[in-house]
Amino acid sequence: MDTVQLAAVSIIGQVLSGRNLNQVLSEVMSALPELTSQQRGALQDLSYGTLRFYGQLSCILDALLKKPMQDMEIRYLLLVALYQLQYSRAAQHAVVDFAVNAVRKRKPAASGLVNAILRNFIRNKNTLLADSARTAECRYSYPQWWINEIKSQYGELADAVLLAGNQHPPMTLRVNGKKGNTADYLALLKQQGVQANLVEPDAIILEHPVSVDQLPGFMDGLVSVQDAGAQYAARFLEVKDGMRVLDACAAPGGKSAHLLETANIELLALDKDKVRLERVRENMQRLQLSANLATGDAAQPADWWDGKPFQRILADVPCSATGVVRRHPDIKWLRRASDIEGFAQQQQQILSALWPLLDAGGKLLYATCSIFGRENQQVIDEFLMHHQDANQLSLTAPGMKQGQLLPNDQHDGFFYALLHKQI
Repeated sequence: MDTVQLAAVSIIGQVLSGRNLNQVLSEVMSALPELTSQQRGALQDLSYGTLRFYGQLSCILDALLKKPMQDMEIRYLLLVALYQLQYSRAAQHAVVDFAVNAVRKRKPAASGLVNAILRNFIRNKNTLLADSARTAECRYSYPQWWINEIKSQYGELADAVLLAGNQHPPMTLRVNGKKGNTADYLALLKQQGVQANLVEPDAIILEHPVSVDQLPGFMDGLVSVQDAGAQYAARFLEVKDGMRVLDACAAPGGKSAHLLETANIELLALDKDKVRLERVRENMQRLQLSANLATGDAAQPADWWDGKPFQRILADVPCSATGVVRRHPDIKWLRRASDIEGFAQQQQQILSALWPLLDAGGKLLYATCSIFGRENQQVIDEFLMHHQDANQLSLTAPGMKQGQLLPNDQHDGFFYALLHKQI
């Protein structure tokens, strides 16, 4: 287990220096082929969990230290161990022993300090937790600027929004409408002993996550993994047979595939990242769907557009991803307040660039996985001020307010705005 702890320490350090969690985790796992599947699962849990509660754990560690910890490797090891002691089912003595053994491999002189700090936490756990809860950053495990923004926007809902971002995300499925339906697939899951429930719109949430190879028909394209909130995109866009449709920021392809499962359309799946576009191709092959794939920047249509208008456009634009932090906890610590305005400007550029490509009478669905208004309705309001031929249509969904879905136990946080181009 000390090997797993040390690997988690490496991952935490690289992420907090500015790297993407998923990418670093993949690299570290590739460099440790000897890890068992159980160890890989533990490594993922330690990495995600420590970052998810990094704010709280840091406050507790600082309270336990007599002076600031200068050695960041030991600091990260202590944070990982504190996460295990607070949030895992591992035996306390085992966590302490593994941490001490891990530090002995790298810096033997620090083993006594690590042992003392962790045992001190065990003895004074309740007091330390209560004291840490007095500070917002420690209580919620978000940067203060983020907390301030959520409280300003959502008022009495802020606590629920912040706490939802620290929960484990549900595993949600979308049945390929060209191969089956949700009722039949629920019955199939039941036959396999997999407990699941149906939620809006037609999403299936598993009571307990499983690997995709345990999902009946996954490799045959019967089902995909996609958050329930993300599944609203295809419903809101209302594509019909024969339409020419653009998914302007398509990777990894979940929404593109859903559109193709909904109707027989001519779809162009565009993304400026050639590597990520390959994931779209792989998804299409698994689902046995057909689309035109192109590498290009949605903000620069002159480089890839053939001049033929689209009847529907999905603009799932780059954003802060603040609505999906429970799936990507590194975002909380990598994102900066100044980033939001940059995203809003980029979003405005993409929206304005795509509008001329939309046929008269057509519809464009603007989408983000953000819960910050500056990237959402404010972008739409600015766009409408400068485009007299556009009007915003109303959208309805359970829990949705002015296009905003907040994260909860059924879905992540998303924003949708449907724009109609006047004839």
